[in-house]
Amino acid sequence: MPSEPVTGADTGGRENPPIPPGGTGARGAPGLSQRPLRVGVDATPLLGKPTGVGVFCAGVLSGLAERGDLEVSAYAVSWRRRRGMEEHLPPGVSARQRAMPARPLHGAWRRLDLPPIEWFVGPVDVVHGTNFVVPPTRRAAAVVTVHDLTPLRFPELCDAATLAFPDLVRRALRRGAWVHTHSAFVAAEVVDAFGADPERVRAVAPGAPVLPPTPPARPGPDGPSAATLLPEGTLRYVLAVGTAEPRKDLPGLVRAFDDVAADRPDLALVLAGPDGWGSDALERAIGASPFRSRITRAGWVDAGTLGTLLAGAAVLAYPSVYEGFGLPPLQAMSAGVPVVASRGGAIPEALGDAAMLVEVGDRAALAGALAEVLDSGHLRADLVRRGTERVARYTWARCADGLSALYRVAAAEAGPGRRAARAVR
Repeated sequence: MPSEPVTGADTGGRENPPIPPGGTGARGAPGLSQRPLRVGVDATPLLGKPTGVGVFCAGVLSGLAERGDLEVSAYAVSWRRRRGMEEHLPPGVSARQRAMPARPLHGAWRRLDLPPIEWFVGPVDVVHGTNFVVPPTRRAAAVVTVHDLTPLRFPELCDAATLAFPDLVRRALRRGAWVHTHSAFVAAEVVDAFGADPERVRAVAPGAPVLPPTPPARPGPDGPSAATLLPEGTLRYVLAVGTAEPRKDLPGLVRAFDDVAADRPDLALVLAGPDGWGSDALERAIGASPFRSRITRAGWVDAGTLGTLLAGAAVLAYPSVYEGFGLPPLQAMSAGVPVVASRGGAIPEALGDAAMLVEVGDRAALAGALAEVLDSGHLRADLVRRGTERVARYTWARCADGLSALYRVAAAEAGPGRRAARAVR
């Protein structure tokens, strides 16, 4: 399995040269090389308070919007909230659709190949489902992003909604959908778990979002600043970013912080991210900590506030049990912050040697790595340097290049006759 992240159009576990727009990907699809490819992208993750999938969706749209060979439109599987989608779209991405009620449609798409996406968004050449779900189509090619296989690998860490994703992916594969993953690690898992054709599973790494920091002098209604979140008497902090769900192992981080905090009275732990189905376990861990007065939960924070928290952090901790990629460590590297992370899932592929990596669930190793980074200026400087070099590899323009190549290949195959032939094999 490749150890390096893939930034072009690539399949899990094998080398595949990127296909240039308008090149071999346009064969067999008359007219596609003469006009922009029409791509409909699911922008539902942009609604509400975006988490990691929303960050990915926003970045993808920004990269695709810059390409002259694509005509990009966005849709949201939502009855009422779709009206708020346009304010989140970059220039060059249109929003046109009929209302799409989420619950009835997801129920229908789990059992039927109706209704097709064209009923709601009009004619497109390719539809890209950005969060495990891609609607059935009448003629368009379908691409579905599979972020990870947590529902299959660790079902005990998932809620009911997440456990429904594998069936939706299986049905999409039976309809001939192509799969996009962020890492070669997850691409190989998709091939193994679903029996997918490796030729139709492409790993294209995301870009690394750069967050503009909110000035620390803006606490209160504009969101918390690092200064307002730090408990009295503390001067530096370990930061963790993520939803409070079991996969993130935030209770394990709290216990490792207990080991580090005992000898460092100026140290705090700041947890940024919304509540999830692991919030109760996290609260119990905090309540049992002898240093609970130095642990702060910031909740969900906007991009500017997150930028401020990252800029002021002594180290970012990312102790996940399993990840399909991992954007927060790259955000930290962009901000010049050293990273300590687990070896869960695709994290080693994404971060390489630019972070200190420890085994999943090893409290002593996690505490030791945090202490070493906190206490060694030389190590910190080395990690910051390597992180800056690493994160430069991940741009949304390169991500858009890889996805555009995938779209071209998928659209070339999507003629009605060819799709029917594939369906009976």
